[in-house]
Amino acid sequence: MAFQWVQLSRKQQMVMTWWIQRPDARGIICDGAIRSGKTVIMAISFLVWSMSTYDHQAFGMCGKTIGSFRRNVLSPLKQMVAARPEWTLEEHRTDGYFKIFANGHENTYYMFGGRDESSQDLVQGVTLAGCFFDEVALMPESFVNQATARCSVSGSKLWFNCNPRGPAHWFYRKWIMRYKRQKLLYLHFTMDDNLSLDEEIKERYRSMYTGVFYERYILGLWRKAEGLVYPMFSVDKNTISDNPYEISYRNKYFVAVDYGTVNPFAAGLFEYNSKTQALTLIREVYYIGREGARMDNEGYYKLLVDMTEDVRIDRLIIDPSAAGMIETINKYRKYSVYRADNAVLDGIQEVTKYINLGKLRIHRNCEHTIEEFQEYSWDTDSAKEAVIKEDDHMMDAIRYMVMYIAHNENRWRV
Repeated sequence: MAFQWVQLSRKQQMVMTWWIQRPDARGIICDGAIRSGKTVIMAISFLVWSMSTYDHQAFGMCGKTIGSFRRNVLSPLKQMVAARPEWTLEEHRTDGYFKIFANGHENTYYMFGGRDESSQDLVQGVTLAGCFFDEVALMPESFVNQATARCSVSGSKLWFNCNPRGPAHWFYRKWIMRYKRQKLLYLHFTMDDNLSLDEEIKERYRSMYTGVFYERYILGLWRKAEGLVYPMFSVDKNTISDNPYEISYRNKYFVAVDYGTVNPFAAGLFEYNSKTQALTLIREVYYIGREGARMDNEGYYKLLVDMTEDVRIDRLIIDPSAAGMIETINKYRKYSVYRADNAVLDGIQEVTKYINLGKLRIHRNCEHTIEEFQEYSWDTDSAKEAVIKEDDHMMDAIRYMVMYIAHNENRWRV
C-alpha cells in the first residue's frame, strides 16, 4: 500500500517542526491515548530532522522488541520513504540497522529492543546523534538511561512516545514531571488529535476499555490501578449455562495451564470460534495439592487427558516456567505445547478488551474461575504496578489463552 499524507492536527504539525520552533529544546515527549496519531508522525519527523541536520552520523531507534519496532515504526517509514523519490532506504536486516540516503546525505539508524535489564548492554559503546523511543514506558529504566547517555554528538536530541501507565512509573516521575527541568517539549495527545479517525472508529476503541484502562488508553491519563482487576466482569453477562455444552468440530479447541505443586494446578478447556472471534471457557481443572494428596506431573497429565478426552486439541498453552510438566506432556506426544506469553499487564489489558467486547464467556460449571474473577485485585501496597498473588490461578490460565489468541487470530479469521 502506498504511503498517503493525511491532514495533520495542530499537535502533529508541531511534532513535524518542533526542533525549528524550539531549537533550545533537548528533545520531545508525546504521550496520551491509543490511536492518537503520535507514533508514526514522530518517527517521520525524526527522520526528517536527522536527514536535514546531519550527514554520516549514527542514530538509535528503539522499541520494546525489534519485532514490535519493525511492525509499528519501520513498516510505515518504508512506505513514507518509497513515496519520496529523492529518498532511499537500505535495510541491513541481519545486522540490525538501516541507512537512508537523501539529497546527498547519508545516515545510519540502529534498531534496538529494550525488553529487559540486559538490553542496556546492546547500546554500550555506540555514539549517537539522537535517539527515538517507541513505547518508552514499556522499557526498563536502565536501557533508556544507557541509550540517552550515548547521544553525545553536538546538537543531539531525544524523542519519546508512550501510552500512560501508573503515576509511580519511573518515566512519568523522572521525565514527564520534570520535562521543563530536562529542557524537553511535552505534548499530550488524545484520539481527537488524529484527524484520520472517524467517530465510529473512536467509539469502537472507547468500547474496548473500562476503569483504569479507559482512563489510560482512551483519556491518556497516568492512573493508578486499584480495586478489582476486572470490575466489568458480570456473572449475568459473561457466563453461559448450556448443559451439556455442545462440542462443535467447526471450532478450535485449546487448553491453557497454570502450573502449581503447592499452589493450585489450574487448567481450562477453551473453545474459539473463528467466525465470531469469541472465546469460551467450557471446562476447568483445579487441584490444590496442599489440601489433599500431593500429585506428581503424571497425575496432572491424567487430569488434562480426562478433561479433553472427547475433543481434538489444537494447542496446549502453559506457564513457561513449568519445565518439568512440559517435559511430561511432550513425552506422550498428545498435545502440541506452546510456552505462554507471561506479560502480566499486557495480558490483563487484552483480557479486559475481550470481556468488554463480549468475546470472553465462562461456563457456569467453572466455579473456581468465576470466583477468581470476583476476587482478583490490584496490590495497592506494591511500589510497582502488580496484582495480589492470591486467587489468580485460573486468571493466569485465561491470560495465557487470550494472549495466544491475540497473537494468532489474524491467521484464523473467516
